[in-house]
Amino acid sequence: MPTARVIDPLTEAGFVYGQDPAIRSVNAMVREISRTDIPVLITGESGAGKEVYARLLHRLSGVSAAPLKKLSCTMMEPDRLLTEVQESLRPSMGSSRAGTLLLDSIDELDLTCQRALLSLLPDGEAKAGSKDRSARLISSTRRNLEKEVEAGRFRRELYFRINGVTLRLPALRGRKQDIPALAEHFLMKHAGEMKKNIPVLNSEAMELLISYDWPGNIRELENVAKKMVALGNTELALGDLRTPTLSVSPGSDGPRVSSLKVAARIVSRQKERELILKALEHTRWNRKRAAQELQISYKSLLYKIKQIGMQASESGE
Repeated sequence: MPTARVIDPLTEAGFVYGQDPAIRSVNAMVREISRTDIPVLITGESGAGKEVYARLLHRLSGVSAAPLKKLSCTMMEPDRLLTEVQESLRPSMGSSRAGTLLLDSIDELDLTCQRALLSLLPDGEAKAGSKDRSARLISSTRRNLEKEVEAGRFRRELYFRINGVTLRLPALRGRKQDIPALAEHFLMKHAGEMKKNIPVLNSEAMELLISYDWPGNIRELENVAKKMVALGNTELALGDLRTPTLSVSPGSDGPRVSSLKVAARIVSRQKERELILKALEHTRWNRKRAAQELQISYKSLLYKIKQIGMQASESGE
């Protein structure tokens, strides 16, 4: 008789799977704090999986039956912030308590909004022993809030209020041993969704995935996997990740001039990709606003996004 498979809610998510020591440490902490009410601050680069971990914490919590409410702090006005946070902190209809409130990109709040938020958040004492408790609080940030506090851009009191425990998500380039498993997971996921065959990654393709720097982190890896499934052609899908090496003629002292020109184009393309990605992340993938920030036309931005293989994602950071 086959042995029943024990499903671990962490590895079942696929996205958070990993053998790298840094991500295993994060997962161990998630198991410890998920059933508590302690506020959690999730830090990490864009695309590292901040929202995925926030939703995982909610799913493993004691309030998973209540909704998780996500509130984007980007371009937030104080009045609107007060209204939305007050609503989110209230218990759900027919329930004695609320679910989880995710303050996404809390580092984007200005000092006025930070003061307004501070006035609403429980200090951990007022609700002690009460059955009617407010929402579990999770915040996410791309920036180092400790440095923001030192620079006077983030209120120290608010930082300590939201930072009961910090989950520091590693960048994908720092956990490359996990790339093969993550790539296979995303290929299977999107092949199932598109009802297409799962692409087979040969050793050359896998080596390319592992050697690439992944400025967009796991979100970028998932988009590349989705592109491989959609095109049905691994070579074509991975074209944008390939970096030609400088060719050196036998007996020469260095690379040919033509190779230097190629290298310059490569560097320029990579820098352009990074700038576009940062603008899209900063505007929450609002392409019209991103085009304004980049000072190019909306049509030009759409062309460049298609050219470099980026896709908007609603899967969070």
